[in-house]
Parts: sequence; structure tokens; C-alpha cells
Amino acid sequence: MHSEIAPGAIDDYRRHHAVIPDELVETFERVGIRSWTIFRSGHRLFHDVICDDWDAANAALDADPANARWQADIGRFVELFRDADGEAGYAPLEVMWDLEAQKRRS
Repeated sequence: MHSEIAPGAIDDYRRHHAVIPDELVETFERVGIRSWTIFRSGHRLFHDVICDDWDAANAALDADPANARWQADIGRFVELFRDADGEAGYAPLEVMWDLEAQKRRS
């Protein structure tokens, strides 16, 4: 996924996101999210999420109280999420190339 940090909020985002709440880690495990890494380039954040079923995990997170509390906290520093076409939206980015997938095909 792709999101953008609100203007002037990089340091606050970094500080608040250094460790997420344990209850959210437990929620991720329960809904099948096995890995979530966030990379930053300027004000842009790129989320590499590995999960069993993104749509199911996302639906479960929408109804989860731990996630709601986390979003209320960290959401102060995030301006918006963008979809694969750069429009506002909360959707996975399009995979353009994957080294591991290419190696598997060889």
C-alpha cells in the first residue's frame, strides 16, 4: 500500500510508529497478517504487507477495537492512502516486478 505522512509529521510518525501496541500485533496474527514493513521516501510511505487474504484481513481490521484505537492515534500523522493509480484509496499497489517470482519461473 501507499500512504503519505501529513506535512511536518515525519518525526511524530516515526516516534509513534516505532512500536505498535501488543494488542494490535495479536490482532494481526489472528486475521492472518504475517508481516508488515513500512518504507519511507520523503513524505511517502510504502507498506509491504504479507497476509493470507488481504480482503478478509482488512474487513476484520475494520471491525477490530484495537485497530480502531491505533488508527485514531497514528491517523493524526497520516494525510491519506493512495491506490495503485495514485487516487485516494486504501488498496494494494500493483506488483510491477518480483525477483523471487522470476526466479521461480526460471
